[in-house]
Amino acid sequence: MAILDPVKYNNGAASDKRSIAVSAALELILTKASSGDTSLVRELDHLSAYADKIQAALKSE
Repeated sequence: MAILDPVKYNNGAASDKRSIAVSAALELILTKASSGDTSLVRELDHLSAYADKIQAALKSE
């Protein structure tokens, strides 16, 4: 099941795309941090890098 509609994502404004990527990254961070395997602060330090990777992955579709 897709988390987002790629057509809507690809036709969205750049700021909307970034917001979607950051939201997805935050969901991943929350899941990882709640497992107790990592520090929330450390994961939040990587938020921008995670969002960059998500945007790059969506761009390649």
